[in-house]
Amino acid sequence: MMKVYIAERRKDMAYTAKDYNKLIGMEGFSETLLKNHFTLYQGYVTNTNKVLDSLSEMAKGGKIGTPEYAELKRRCGWEFNGMRLHELYFENLGGKGALNKSGKLGKKLAEEFGSYENWEADFKGVGAMRGIGWAILYQDAVSGKLINQWINEHDVGHPAGCNPLLIMDVFEHAFMTDYGLKRADYIAAFFKNIKWEAVEGRLK
Repeated sequence: MMKVYIAERRKDMAYTAKDYNKLIGMEGFSETLLKNHFTLYQGYVTNTNKVLDSLSEMAKGGKIGTPEYAELKRRCGWEFNGMRLHELYFENLGGKGALNKSGKLGKKLAEEFGSYENWEADFKGVGAMRGIGWAILYQDAVSGKLINQWINEHDVGHPAGCNPLLIMDVFEHAFMTDYGLKRADYIAAFFKNIKWEAVEGRLK
């Protein structure tokens, strides 16, 4: 009989929370808001590691195929995507200048949406939709086409094979401490702080 060996997840494979304290002091984002957001992100990193470790132990214990294993597998998408989307979000913040509209990304946005202004209006419209989630500018890896997409939950709604370029968190924790229900004011503050070189660097 063929034996199936399940490798134990090595400790050096664990994810480590990144330090985004350099963002403290951004215009329109209080220190309290950012520190709370960093703590929430760190929770996703911790839980991603816990879920992956538990799955590894269950696999070693022959529990693949059990309801508990299946539920943890589903949970993994939520925790991992929560971790990774927050990293992308924080990493596309901290900028001070406007997008160079004659650059690679500026030209691509104008080509796809008719103008940068059309794209911005559409992206802000996605972010202002009722509900909790994310507004994400994606690039389709197959066609190169740009898509503004609403993601309701971390692990649901991502267009397959698409690369996230600009990520805006519109869960309440991202803005209510500073803006209450005034999401539009948060979105305006977000746009003042986009690190466009990071966004353009993700463009293929």
